[in-house]
Amino acid sequence: MGFAIYQAQTGFRHRDAKSLKGFGSGVLEVVSRYDGDTFRAVYTVRFEAAVYVLHAFQKKAKRSVTTPKRELDVVRQRLRAAERHYRDTHGGD
Repeated sequence: MGFAIYQAQTGFRHRDAKSLKGFGSGVLEVVSRYDGDTFRAVYTVRFEAAVYVLHAFQKKAKRSVTTPKRELDVVRQRLRAAERHYRDTHGGD
């Protein structure tokens, strides 16, 4: 996960990074499996001068591959906060 975010910071896209559905372009998710558990990190590359990690969590449900609504709500909230922060610090859109 860390390497995927590093690649985003250097202008590349990790081979396992995928667009997170429902967020448009520039919001990506990388999934890592370890010891039978699944972990996800969501980040955005929408801004020219910054990469924001929006959320990282362990996916608990074993049956469904979809991201739980509560986790998506956290991503939405943090994306809005990242947009405000970027606008306030960089004057960008």
